[in-house]
Amino acid sequence: MKNKSFNFLLAIIIATVVVMGAGCQKGDILSNPNAASSNSSVPVSLLLNHITYCMYEGGGVVDGRAGAVNEFAWDLPFIWSQYHISNYQYYRGNNFYNWSGSATNYDMLKYTILMEQQAASQYGSTPNSYKALAKFFRAYSAIWLSQRVGDIPMSQAGNPNNLTPKYDLQHDVYKNALALLDTANTLLGGLGTLNANVVVAGDIFGLTNLQWQKIVNAYKLRVLISLSKRAVDNADLNIPAQFATIVNGSTGSAPAYPLLSGNSDNMLFKYNTAFNGYPIWSRGNGPYNNYSNICNTFLSILTANKDPRTFIAATPAPAQITAGKTVSDFTAYVGGDITLPLSTLFNNGSTPATSIYSYANWNRYYTATPAGAVANAEPYIVIGYPEMCFNIAEGINRGWVSGTTATWYNNGINASLAIYGLTQGQTYTVGDVGGKTIGTVTIDINSFLTNPNVVYAGDNATGLNQILTQKYVAFFQNSGWEAFYNWRRTGVPAFAQGGVGIGTTNSLIPVRWQYPSDELNYNGTNCKAAITSQYGGTDDVNAKMWLIK
Repeated sequence: MKNKSFNFLLAIIIATVVVMGAGCQKGDILSNPNAASSNSSVPVSLLLNHITYCMYEGGGVVDGRAGAVNEFAWDLPFIWSQYHISNYQYYRGNNFYNWSGSATNYDMLKYTILMEQQAASQYGSTPNSYKALAKFFRAYSAIWLSQRVGDIPMSQAGNPNNLTPKYDLQHDVYKNALALLDTANTLLGGLGTLNANVVVAGDIFGLTNLQWQKIVNAYKLRVLISLSKRAVDNADLNIPAQFATIVNGSTGSAPAYPLLSGNSDNMLFKYNTAFNGYPIWSRGNGPYNNYSNICNTFLSILTANKDPRTFIAATPAPAQITAGKTVSDFTAYVGGDITLPLSTLFNNGSTPATSIYSYANWNRYYTATPAGAVANAEPYIVIGYPEMCFNIAEGINRGWVSGTTATWYNNGINASLAIYGLTQGQTYTVGDVGGKTIGTVTIDINSFLTNPNVVYAGDNATGLNQILTQKYVAFFQNSGWEAFYNWRRTGVPAFAQGGVGIGTTNSLIPVRWQYPSDELNYNGTNCKAAITSQYGGTDDVNAKMWLIK
């Protein structure tokens, strides 16, 4: 898929609209009463509807495809985050980290600019949600691209009179984004208590103004934590201080920075039979569960801790059941090694009767109603309470803010368990690769939480590792690239690499994408200068950007 530089596209769109508006006279049989002109008033709710869908799907929709690799459950970001793997390319793709040019998120920025214009036209100076959310989306779209490639156009992006916007340093992109997020919080807070619980029209997530304010602040905590490597040597960003301001300002009767209070505040994409089928089933993968296995990187963490989410994610490995193990035996759940060749994975894991690897939980993620395509699965979290809890716990562990780390850490774990509906003493049915019941287990949350590996070890390196590990577990099939970005920043958990299954020349995992080809084609001088200043002139996927040096 090809996306031209954003400014080039925006100029073409505006020019086309103006020409259409000037060329169609009254009575012209070619005029289209349903087509918007440059002077048309478009409901801002319709624009917000598109933008919020972009948040779920990734980079937005261009030519009927996502502007990025699809960021929803069971797609490539979750292979590359080592939650599951393919063992047969024809049906489930391969596991190669063979990255090249990045997608863009310009579609979101384009619609955000249009929403700002329409909101200004329709609301004037009257405070409104759309003006505030535009600040959030500008920050979100910039960070989305910057964390993939490095320096990007931001300060000059969106001006149709400038088709070659300058590249801002990644430091400046983050500084500007943090300021935009703070403004968004202020504007949303200024809407007043009467509007706090009003659902924002056009938002596919169905959030109220207050919930959006919470999302903005939770997202800002995510961004600040992602800057942990730059917290000491960039005093002008005030990373620890900004983090503390949000956490300390989240309490009281009228908090300046309200935060998510539980799973009820999660930004959720909900699946339904009419339009939004669960990804695996709606893409025709239902009959092919045996061509994908759960990855050992993820599953070994669950089984080592006797985590009840083992039964949510996976089936027992058939070879282990044949050998006499029961479905309640955590050692019966075995993940595949992503570094192995696809042919080896196929031989080891594709045959339901003899597979040495576990499959995905059919009854949860594949079973659909006759009307079509809604699995018995949890909604997809875009930004959620469990992650926020772990981010706050990490901030306390790092000394950025005072508080009881264990409380936030345990809140994050319990919130993740609750998403799957798990409760102490619950009887849970375990199925095989095709959903046939092969036994039941008793969910034991108490034993899991008191496991020495799980009990918080204190504000030290071991405790930080626990926080990061449990955050990774909570990202299972949600939150897009966050699991990968957290690994890239911290090395936790240890991703498997070094084998031919990684698919790169050095068998190592890349840490960035190359710049989009259209940036080189339409803004080549500035793009090449950015590559030279950051990476010595080579757009190297193994080179570290400022964010993670």
